[in-house]
Amino acid sequence: MRFFCTLHFITFNPMKIIIINGPNLNLLGKREPEIYGGKTFESYFADLQSKFKDLELEYYQSNIEGELIDKIQEVGFSYDGIILNAAAYTHTSVGLGDVVKAVNTPVVEVHISNTLKREDFRHVSYISPGAKGVILGFGLLSYDLAIRSFL
Repeated sequence: MRFFCTLHFITFNPMKIIIINGPNLNLLGKREPEIYGGKTFESYFADLQSKFKDLELEYYQSNIEGELIDKIQEVGFSYDGIILNAAAYTHTSVGLGDVVKAVNTPVVEVHISNTLKREDFRHVSYISPGAKGVILGFGLLSYDLAIRSFL
């Protein structure tokens, strides 16, 4: 009598999530610490990578609207999640709003500050209608909450 055994190996592909930050967020830690805090995003991102070791986290920042659109197009059909803080472009960019609607990857809109407690023009978002959800006002913890929304 012969027995045959077949081994199947399951490969684990970690969930891929990218954080995309818009204009002036490269100045975190320096810019208006009373609103945005004193920590750089790079430092905070390292903390997120340590906290969510089972995820493949990436980070991208640009001050240029078209580059943000290009990045969302690049990752928007292959990643598991996009966390987008479009910063001031949230309130002005029809193009960013359109690309969020155009891609398959779910997008969570994030803001460090509570934009509804700020100037009136910040109460309008062109991103929200296409987003899976919106998180605002929890400081840098907003990004952590957005990651958790994908888990």
